[in-house]
Amino acid sequence: MKNIFLVSAIFLLIAGCASAPPEDPLEPFNRNMFSFNEKLDSAVTKPVAKAYVAVTPAPVRTWVSNFFGNLQDPWIGFNNLLQGKFADAINDLMRFVFNSTLGIGGLLDIASEAGMPKHDEDFGQTLGVWGVKEGPFIVLPLFGPHTLRDAAALPLDAAASSPWTLPYGNPIVHDEKARYGLSGMKMIDGRARLLGLERTLDEGTLDKYRYMRDFYLQQRRFKVLDGNVPIEYDDFDNPDEGADNTPQNPGGEQ
Repeated sequence: MKNIFLVSAIFLLIAGCASAPPEDPLEPFNRNMFSFNEKLDSAVTKPVAKAYVAVTPAPVRTWVSNFFGNLQDPWIGFNNLLQGKFADAINDLMRFVFNSTLGIGGLLDIASEAGMPKHDEDFGQTLGVWGVKEGPFIVLPLFGPHTLRDAAALPLDAAASSPWTLPYGNPIVHDEKARYGLSGMKMIDGRARLLGLERTLDEGTLDKYRYMRDFYLQQRRFKVLDGNVPIEYDDFDNPDEGADNTPQNPGGEQ
């Protein structure tokens, strides 16, 4: 846990000191890392995800997604609490209770049917609500697109929402092979849910890297600001009244 906080502190220190230009200052590095991640995905992750979809019935895939989503609800609720959204935090806690009991350990999303919507919050968004600047865009090996602020929060988000440990590192699943199995299953489930989205990138997108970057930044700002994104919004938190900073998506709108 100490290492997690140390890594986060280092990232935040860098974010506070950096004076990033409006454009992507790390673009050469990011493009190379994007290419590396794509090649690794094409060789390993994507084929496994396709095989998983091919052999696993849709209801079972839904149960798997519900299971992992249910384990994330307490952390989502905690971040809503940190952001001062108390009603949403209570909703998230109740979702976890309902789905963990009536939903057979989270396999069924009973809470959504009962009118308790699922939220999407993480510590990166919490830092944004607290006023921490997003910093430059960066593509991480294996973990993909992030802002520097989100990268700082990544270790804590990963530890807190893991299906085999508590946020303070106490193991829920003690068997090491079982933990690896859950890790792999969570990764495959997440990749399988993106198979439909990637068709948009492949069909007519001239610059997949730029599309990915602009889409990521746009949706992260939308989440941090709960949809109240200013019309004039610079790429890296610096409003520029005379500029048109609307993210351009060569592949079309998502």
